[in-house]
Amino acid sequence: MIEVMDSKELIQIDISNRTEEDPYMLMPHEFCLAETMETFNLPSNISAQFVLKSSRAREGYENLLAGWCDAGWHGSKLTLELVNARRHWSLPLYPNLKIGQMVFFQHAAPLRDYSKTGRYNGDATVMGSKG
Repeated sequence: MIEVMDSKELIQIDISNRTEEDPYMLMPHEFCLAETMETFNLPSNISAQFVLKSSRAREGYENLLAGWCDAGWHGSKLTLELVNARRHWSLPLYPNLKIGQMVFFQHAAPLRDYSKTGRYNGDATVMGSKG
């Protein structure tokens, strides 16, 4: 599932049936929210950061650096904020596209237990801003 910005509104588009041979094409400078296939369940002493694969960045994908996952964040898919940074070429999006990776950080003690305070726990699909 992705949500594409159309003027000021996000439009939901199901890309689950798309393939590498028949992808959804993200237009130049187009913004979308996309979700990971994985559901995350971080313990209270592990946090994580989503980072774009360098191969994808070199193709023109951008991630807007909002991929921090607090310790204790659980039951959720990660929402990615993607932009096609290219000026004239579209970029493909389809399920199983290897677009990024997670970097995990282990803490001696919980910094803040997101499982008790998090607004995005349990989000099973793309989620826009909750403010």
